[in-house]
Amino acid sequence: MRKEQALLFELGAPGRRGCSLPQPDIPVKPLDELLPAKLRRGIPLALPELSEGELVRHYTALSTRNHGVDSGFYPLGSCTMKYNPKVNEEAARLPGFAFLHPCQPAESVQGAMELLYRTEACLAEITGMKRVTFQPAAGAHGELTGMMLIHAYHKSRNDQRKRVLIPDSAHGTNPASAAMAGYEIKEIPSDGRGLVDLKALKELLDDDVAALMLTNPNTLGLFEEDILEIAAAVHEVGGLLYYDGANLNAIMGHARPGDMGFDVVHLNLHKTFATPHGGGGPGSGPVGVKEHLVPFLPVPLVERGEKGYYWKDDLPLSIGRVHGFNGNFGVVVKAYTYIMMMGAEGLRQAAADAVLNANYLMERLKKSYALPYDRRCKHEFVLSARKQKKKGVSAGDIAKALLDYGFHPPTVYFPLIVEEALMVEPTETESKETLDRFAEVMEEIARLAEEDPERVTSAPHTTPVGRLDEVRAARNPRIIWDGDEGSE
Repeated sequence: MRKEQALLFELGAPGRRGCSLPQPDIPVKPLDELLPAKLRRGIPLALPELSEGELVRHYTALSTRNHGVDSGFYPLGSCTMKYNPKVNEEAARLPGFAFLHPCQPAESVQGAMELLYRTEACLAEITGMKRVTFQPAAGAHGELTGMMLIHAYHKSRNDQRKRVLIPDSAHGTNPASAAMAGYEIKEIPSDGRGLVDLKALKELLDDDVAALMLTNPNTLGLFEEDILEIAAAVHEVGGLLYYDGANLNAIMGHARPGDMGFDVVHLNLHKTFATPHGGGGPGSGPVGVKEHLVPFLPVPLVERGEKGYYWKDDLPLSIGRVHGFNGNFGVVVKAYTYIMMMGAEGLRQAAADAVLNANYLMERLKKSYALPYDRRCKHEFVLSARKQKKKGVSAGDIAKALLDYGFHPPTVYFPLIVEEALMVEPTETESKETLDRFAEVMEEIARLAEEDPERVTSAPHTTPVGRLDEVRAARNPRIIWDGDEGSE
């Protein structure tokens, strides 16, 4: 039975307070002398009045309804929702980092600048790039920054290229980012093995192509085996190769985008390097570039001189700032802590374990679900619920049914090239016992889809909120509580 949670407006009573303050020992002017009448409310705010205990218990109860990596398995494909070590949080909360102001002069923030400098060196080495900027606030912002860099590079050469090529399995933000940078988009089909169709790509390559945006491993969790030939073909016509770093968790320490021929790469510190994202905190999407793109990077860059670290902003060809100040610094602190705690071998092992976990789950689940591309995957794989769909059970139904078992669903209906897609990424931080339990639940849901499909199509049954009318919720959102349960 679902237990309703009372709203703040329904709790407490007039006169209750969460704190009590002593009377001021200095004269205080009355409100009507501090604010003119036109700036004061005619009717007092109808705020709830609660004790501290009532307030804390209310929000604590609400927090238990959230699902996150701290509360359970989160196999969200293409998002790397892996566990975030708490030592990262401790480092970010050190007073010397937490209490900085972005307008402080460089000589007063030498420790923070050294951390940025060191983290840049680490990420440049991991990716095979020359320099890295931390200004982009998240992955899609990094994509846009990368495309702006590519646009600036071609413009500096008086080369007005118009098109960007993007695989049909790409993340949806790829075409959006390229379009925002002023480019036309041309889609490249996948071949029968789930990789870029090399023949189709070469037919589209000409001197009007500015770049190819590529994720490797791709969104099917498959490594692009022809990557060196792809890079050579793009470069031969004067284009650049852009690396979407969303899936770097599969290869870090084993392969570098720079060595594959990529010219620019964005990373997700809030995925690959174990910092919270989504509701858990801000993102960070640093962008790394090869030597020929360094002059176009956002300014300022951190440099080290005889007198310490300083901001370098004399890059005449720079695309300018893409973020207020220099990015989400607290996220960089967490990522640096993660890298230092793991070390080179630890990062290599993390990638290897992520691949092992994905292949283990894939082999178990392909007996119950269709596997469109039955070959060794990297860190994630894509199942299809097309067999279950014949019984009236969709991928979305399976996702909702997982909630009844305490698991967050995988990504559904992406990539679009897979019918009834279920995209699973277990990451390296989950134990075999957790993977086995998840597989057992997925197998149980597949069995129910055969024997009792209504049980699945009506899920979830045990969550605080049952199955919602998603279309109605999107078209008629109820965003204000007015005390009338029957209102829309």
